[in-house]
Amino acid sequence: MIRRRAARTRRAAAGASGAAGAGGAAGSAEDGGPDNRSRPDRGWGFLVDMDFERLRLSEPGDRLTGLYAIHQALDERGAPTSLRHFSASLESGWSGERGESWVVRVDGEIAGGCTLHYPDEDNTHLAKLITLGVHPDRRRRGLGGALLDHAIGRARGEGRSLLICETPTDGPGAAFARARGFAPATAEARRVLDLRTVDWASFELMRADAARHARGYTLQRWAGPADEELLDDLALLTTSMNDEPLGDLEMRAHRWTAERIRASDLAVANAGLTVYTMIARHAASGEPAGFTRILVDAEDARGWARQVDTGVLRAHRGHRLGTVLKLANAAWLHACEPDIERVITWNADYNAYMLRINELMGFRLLDQWNAWQLRI
Repeated sequence: MIRRRAARTRRAAAGASGAAGAGGAAGSAEDGGPDNRSRPDRGWGFLVDMDFERLRLSEPGDRLTGLYAIHQALDERGAPTSLRHFSASLESGWSGERGESWVVRVDGEIAGGCTLHYPDEDNTHLAKLITLGVHPDRRRRGLGGALLDHAIGRARGEGRSLLICETPTDGPGAAFARARGFAPATAEARRVLDLRTVDWASFELMRADAARHARGYTLQRWAGPADEELLDDLALLTTSMNDEPLGDLEMRAHRWTAERIRASDLAVANAGLTVYTMIARHAASGEPAGFTRILVDAEDARGWARQVDTGVLRAHRGHRLGTVLKLANAAWLHACEPDIERVITWNADYNAYMLRINELMGFRLLDQWNAWQLRI
């Protein structure tokens, strides 16, 4: 499976793409008529008859359940994704990107699909290939290549010149991306903290030791969407994520506003996710200084949580606030959600500061990934 994490949430999945097909763009850049269908050019030598169908949540039919079944078949490791969470990513991203999803039908059954997101407020030069997957029973028939060609055609129709995605470093997804001309842009890894093995007394001692360097700061926390009076502060704090190392990925800084934070919080809530947020404030001025967030799927956690954003504004770095925040938020999560057993997170391999914090906390390597980009 090819996957691109949705903005601001570190979504986890693994699997395999279908076989590569011929170059070019399959189908039309239009919706394909009133029934939202299109067919690839039959002269390209595909091994099966196939139809592309637009998946709309307003009339999902068997397209939603079929695509989710493929996701479940390919999603082998890491935190599970509930149907509600999965559905929320099909037509929009967490930071307001427009989304569209397509499935390919073979012999009357959903055999594969893909989802694209189109940023409209920044990074309007690119499209994000959020997922592209083919059912294991339908591989090696040209479906993966046909889906990618269709996605490229759709992205070009939106005026995009760059397509980005993610795959595990090893396996068929990476081989497929490389064969289709994608270039690796970043090296990343997923790590897991097993809360069942945490010594919470030691955790508190580590937090207290780090807090000695942050005596001029106080912590504030909440669960769920932020209150209105917190949105401007959270928008400012989220800009710290623009300093995250991106390697060669041709992505520009995100612009965050209170309105965008509100939309993002509501999207996360509509996906059935509870967000645990903790921020640090400079005690003397009241200014926001740093933040961290953990997501829990309220409908289908199965013992997992997702550590997402952690950032400290430049003016407040050097006080070990990232360490204080992550340790304190993990302890709060454990108190609020005792059934959560593992926390998964993503980091770029060259984000040395965050990797040190995660190692201190006890995160252990799960697998390695690459972000890929293709000029289209």
